[in-house]
Amino acid sequence: MSTTFIEGSIAVAKTVGVCRPQVISAYPITPQTHIVEHLSELVANGELKCEYVNVESEHSAASVVLGASATGARTYTATTSQGFLLMIEVLFNIAGMRLPIVMTCVNRAVSAPINIWNDQQDSLTARDSGWIQLYAEDNQEASDMHLQAFKIAENKDVMLPVMVCMDGFILTHSFDPIELITQEQADKFLPPFTPQYYLTPKNPLSFGTMVGPDGYMETRYFIEKTMHASLQVISDVAADFHNQFGRFQGGLIDTYKVEDASLVLVAMGSIIGTIKDIVDELRAKGQKIGVLKVRSYRPFPKDEIYKALSHVREVAVVEKAVSLGYGGILANEIKSVFYGKPKTPKINGYILGLGGRDITVDTIHQVIKDSVNVLSEEKFIGLNEALIKR
Repeated sequence: MSTTFIEGSIAVAKTVGVCRPQVISAYPITPQTHIVEHLSELVANGELKCEYVNVESEHSAASVVLGASATGARTYTATTSQGFLLMIEVLFNIAGMRLPIVMTCVNRAVSAPINIWNDQQDSLTARDSGWIQLYAEDNQEASDMHLQAFKIAENKDVMLPVMVCMDGFILTHSFDPIELITQEQADKFLPPFTPQYYLTPKNPLSFGTMVGPDGYMETRYFIEKTMHASLQVISDVAADFHNQFGRFQGGLIDTYKVEDASLVLVAMGSIIGTIKDIVDELRAKGQKIGVLKVRSYRPFPKDEIYKALSHVREVAVVEKAVSLGYGGILANEIKSVFYGKPKTPKINGYILGLGGRDITVDTIHQVIKDSVNVLSEEKFIGLNEALIKR
């Protein structure tokens, strides 16, 4: 394993390449394009033996990998924002047919108005689709989690698609020293895909056929049951990865200086790095503060979150998405963790960074100050007051 100074998108593409996908299909859309562009170069140069299918839209890209996966091929795609939303019909089909496709969702704001910068509204819009959703803090984690994603998805007890979510531009277009996974290491960690059920003339089957009221509900029940069971698989795969590579890049949650904290900030994605720096700064001044990173958003690790936060007096949930008409998506998930439980902290929710608005050190300090001084509530942080007062 060697350390290379490399763009996040290229690191992800190289990791996907050593996973030996047999079919890749994607449509270019900012800021996802560099990932599939580099994969197409690997295929064109003969470095990756794979069928790369050019299509006219993201809906078609998702349809291609659906069909390929149904025939037993290991498949991959990537998208973002409006392209992700165009795929949603097919994303539900993929999960409903129990096809273990891996996708990178490069998180980007959705229209209207048109915005190409980062928030997490796109992937969270599909939180109920049946896809496992994992969120990366940095480019090393984003790279590593793709190798794990194939192993999770193809586990015989899971057989559900997995999306690895990484913040657009903030991660995809930034350069970092990355320990790239070699082909030999990937082959040792990830066995060839050998599906039990797939389309072949030798053993005719049907996938995704009509099901009436007498059977449809059970399909949802089995996916829900599998989602809960996959919590353990995600943890086990992360442990396997740590045993082989020495890095713990996976699992359900991460905690940072939470054990003795009175206030804990909860977040997903690249914002975690900024929050950790502020925690270190405030810890040096004697303030008991910590960070909880939600890595697995679906399935949602309720028990692990409760165990990590049950001793905490105050929780501030920081997120880059909103359920319009209800408030913070992650904040309301965290509140549900403590419903009916004997130990419940004060939980405040903060929506910020939408459409790529800068999240500065001052922004996080404002969140911390507000969380300490007010009762439980949710609010937008960093609004342009000049626009609000018009």
